[in-house]
Amino acid sequence: MARPRGGDSVSRKKGGAKGRENRPRQVYIFTEGEVTEPEYVDIIVKNGTFKPGRKVEHHIENPNAVGKHRKPHAMVKDAVRTLRKVEREAKDAGLKQGKDWNWPEVWVLFDRDDHLNIPEARRLADKEGVKIAYSHPCFELWRLLHYVNYTSSFGGVCGDANSRLRSRPDFAKTYGRQVRAVSEQQSKHMREEQVLSTDGQRYTSAKRYAEKINAGQSAVNPEEWDPYTDISCFVEHGLLLSGY
Repeated sequence: MARPRGGDSVSRKKGGAKGRENRPRQVYIFTEGEVTEPEYVDIIVKNGTFKPGRKVEHHIENPNAVGKHRKPHAMVKDAVRTLRKVEREAKDAGLKQGKDWNWPEVWVLFDRDDHLNIPEARRLADKEGVKIAYSHPCFELWRLLHYVNYTSSFGGVCGDANSRLRSRPDFAKTYGRQVRAVSEQQSKHMREEQVLSTDGQRYTSAKRYAEKINAGQSAVNPEEWDPYTDISCFVEHGLLLSGY
């Protein structure tokens, strides 16, 4: 298991009922992207607002994964093994599944891109209890929605979403006041001001835009949901944030 960010193993924290109630939820996260998604999670957990009485310690589980282990179906299979392990730890610590709010969760964040076996990955996750946050065509859509209400199809091309994000003047300025153009490589690295705002409206708007485009998808096959992103579910139900 990867070195945790934000906390220690749940099995190492013993105590009575009061101790269990006050223990943060341990959230274990597999990400398709090596840089962008982990940086995003770090930013929002550090700066976000937790729901009253709730706290999360997050663990990026696959920081060194390569090749097929960053594909959706393979990540879900790896996540299942992690879930079984942390469930045992939680039981040893006295937590009860379905009763304690801080029962651990394992999440997989992945994109449509041109991946195969997405329906199989989703079915396996649903069967085994792994949570999924899915974006079509890719995570850049969620980032773009922090700036604009974009509802048109990308034709499954992630590069188009990334290009539209980089074309936003207010996005480019987050890399420097005089910056007018951002390379694709530069854009992989998240900046706090790209998602945070003093009034929390960046997140609120992005969530509202996402819910609207998601509601418009009628296809049964998630490979045809273009555009689509439910990252806000991960933010609120997984990380227990009310906003950031």
